[in-house]
Amino acid sequence: MKYKSITLTLILFIGFMIAEENTMGKEMDDNSSASGALDTATFGAGCFWCVEAIFQELEGVESVVSGYSGGTLDNPTYDDITTGTSGHAEVAQLTFDPDKIGYLDLLMVFFQTHDPTSLNKQGNDFGPQYRSAIFYHNDEQKMMAEMTRNQLDATDTWEKPIVTEISAFKKFYKAEKYHQDYFTKNANIPYCQLIIQPKVDSFREVFKGKLKK
Repeated sequence: MKYKSITLTLILFIGFMIAEENTMGKEMDDNSSASGALDTATFGAGCFWCVEAIFQELEGVESVVSGYSGGTLDNPTYDDITTGTSGHAEVAQLTFDPDKIGYLDLLMVFFQTHDPTSLNKQGNDFGPQYRSAIFYHNDEQKMMAEMTRNQLDATDTWEKPIVTEISAFKKFYKAEKYHQDYFTKNANIPYCQLIIQPKVDSFREVFKGKLKK
């Protein structure tokens, strides 16, 4: 998959927002004796095997768990999700160190590594469980997600409008064990070779300065 190039407008916007985020982070550090607290982000961008594989490689991301969010059914299983009627999206839930990687960095990776203009579809995967979604955990994440989405819509990065859902996080259900670290454990199977590996390769090229050493 060849990712869209970030336009000059987006680069300037992201740079400004990251500077603002860093300033806010410094002010919080100055007013607090505690540091090193981890934060959480939850993203849906198609099949969670792909999303997990990408975010696991970022410096500052401590863990990535595949699961389900955004639906109404309690304790959903993968079989429930695949019907497309539970309301859940396949998501990756990240635990990250904001001293090493900011939420805006994660948003940039999120928007660059899937098609946010595709409604309920990523590649050959169809259904609302594959929708583009950001589940924010606090007002600051909501603000950054909405501003980033709106700014991207104002550029020519994509020809169609962005359909990414931005909703308050309510609950996360961890997916079955065989879904966790799927690409790492199954890199040689056809789906991983044909679908996930090309996405990971393109991601590594675009974000090589953000990868774990």
